[in-house]
Amino acid sequence: MEKQAKIYVAGHRGMVGSAICRELERQGYENVITRTHQELDLTRQEAVEAFFAAEKPEYVFLAAAKVGGIVANAEAPADFLYENMMLEMNVIQGAFRNGCKKLEFLGSSCIYPRLAPQPMKEDCLLTSSLEQTNEAYALAKIAGLKYCAYLHRQYGADYISVMPTNLYGPNDNYHPERSHVLPALIRRFHEAKEAGAPFVTCWGDGSPLREFLYVDDLANLCVFLMNEYSGEETVNAGTGKEITIKALAELVADLVGYHGEIRWDTSRPNGTPRKLLDVSKAAKLGWHYRTELADGIRLAYQDFLENPIRAER
Repeated sequence: MEKQAKIYVAGHRGMVGSAICRELERQGYENVITRTHQELDLTRQEAVEAFFAAEKPEYVFLAAAKVGGIVANAEAPADFLYENMMLEMNVIQGAFRNGCKKLEFLGSSCIYPRLAPQPMKEDCLLTSSLEQTNEAYALAKIAGLKYCAYLHRQYGADYISVMPTNLYGPNDNYHPERSHVLPALIRRFHEAKEAGAPFVTCWGDGSPLREFLYVDDLANLCVFLMNEYSGEETVNAGTGKEITIKALAELVADLVGYHGEIRWDTSRPNGTPRKLLDVSKAAKLGWHYRTELADGIRLAYQDFLENPIRAER
């Protein structure tokens, strides 16, 4: 990407989109354009077409999405499928019709098969059944990813995709019911510390293994891939390292400064036993993550303290 090129970041107010904007600014890109949801509803085809016809961005990062945890996905699967499918198709098609040089689509590791071999390689997509708790979201994301691949195959469009593992960091969602595991633990242990609670109860037995990537590292990879990679197949984004939920809870508690007891409610489900990405493809391209988990959690907790409104989203 040329430093003066017009770059559109869709979803710039979200955790991923805002990180991509920070990374672009850090690397000296000076012509980044954004639109809020109030300014441009990406689910409205006519509005999106008009935006691309008027602005004609040369490069697009498609980080916009309707996202949420298990509870949110279970309560509104129709909304997750419709809103994500519509905004993806509108943005990708709008970019394609208006001569966008390159587009990068953001997927998610949760769209890989529920029982995929570990660590998960890029080619395991659609090889077996999906995780039922987020099937609607996964179906929409797979459609967007495949549309980019088909445009590449049929028309030679340089549209690529990246598949991030579990993300965390600045501008995360800390809502008590709609957040993911790491921000949920940050909030839970912070509130327990503030209240002087003698113990905190976590779901399951703590045995599942998970991988976490600091969102600014993902943003660095996104810009790297836009400059260095072309191809139909997605690229996994992760650390290649995993940690048990029990060890993660203990680490978060320590970094937050909570010294009470951690109890485990084994009547609650554990979820998928293991979710780890094979990151050898990104490594062969020349990219490696920078932020170790403890350092990233410290930065995320500082962001949580400085922006309490995010806990209410």
